[in-house]
Amino acid sequence: MTDNGRIRTARLGEGGPEVGVQGLGCMGMSFAYGPSDATESRATLERALELGVTLYDTADAYGAGENERFLSPFFKQHRDELVIATKFALAIHPEDPTKRIIRNDAPYIRTCVEASLKRLDVDVIDLYYMHRRDVNIPIEETVGVMADLVREGKVKQLGLSEVTAAELRAAHAVHPIAAVQSEWSLFSRDIEAHVVPAARGLGVTLVPYSPLGRGFLTGSFAKAEDLTADDFRRRQPRFTGENAAANTALLDPVRTVADAHGASLGQIALAWAQQRATVHGLPVVPIPGTRKPGRVEENTAATRIELTQEQLDLLEPIAGKVAGDRYADMTFTSAGRE
Repeated sequence: MTDNGRIRTARLGEGGPEVGVQGLGCMGMSFAYGPSDATESRATLERALELGVTLYDTADAYGAGENERFLSPFFKQHRDELVIATKFALAIHPEDPTKRIIRNDAPYIRTCVEASLKRLDVDVIDLYYMHRRDVNIPIEETVGVMADLVREGKVKQLGLSEVTAAELRAAHAVHPIAAVQSEWSLFSRDIEAHVVPAARGLGVTLVPYSPLGRGFLTGSFAKAEDLTADDFRRRQPRFTGENAAANTALLDPVRTVADAHGASLGQIALAWAQQRATVHGLPVVPIPGTRKPGRVEENTAATRIELTQEQLDLLEPIAGKVAGDRYADMTFTSAGRE
């Protein structure tokens, strides 16, 4: 952190704005992780900004637009102090409203951006992501439409989520990509093989989502049954049955490192994620999600922790031992297509 207590900054893409080196994932304030308290969530947003967190991440799919609507008053109050990131691509299935389909076609993108602008009550979206890749549409075509949105003044920068290295290069050739968002944590390191080197070569910032392993790396739960019935993590392979038991044992070296620093498990997981910037030589801005002001303070404090090479070596084998995929269907991830 800086002398005034705020976290340091990192560049968001070549020529983009400086943002806090840690962002905030806002999905759980409206969606996916069980009940939330609106008052506490708003206090979390304010505390994050005080600590220098300036990249706020949402998507139109989070609660069918509800997350964008919830965040709108905060964004409007602090518009010049923060960077708004939202996404398109996950559409409601026409025959089953409980399911999602991926759409990257031009009419859908244009409908989505107008809807997000309205829900967010802003004139321009700072960072607009393709949430997931529709492999039936050339990525050059999708990014071409996104580039038009930049030229029209509706979007400032473009981002992609869960794309392969080849997809990133093809997209970047159409229009500069500021950020790639993919899962990256002590438990999920598949992007290091191809995506990270490609991003480094292109000057693209990596924005790791779920850097806390969806909370599992904090030790806050040990199995799916510990979660509320409406928590979507109950359906993720890593948190069920024998996988959960095996993965819980992998936290032991994290505890060893945490004890050495007088830190929490989550802080070590975040410090590891933040240190990927030095290890791989590119800007890295993790977006841990939380709904509690105290957790934001804990998370941002992790930016002050520097892990030794010996500690990094102790943590190195964890990802290779993780039981279960990060999604039941990996075809929607970069790892499923590389």
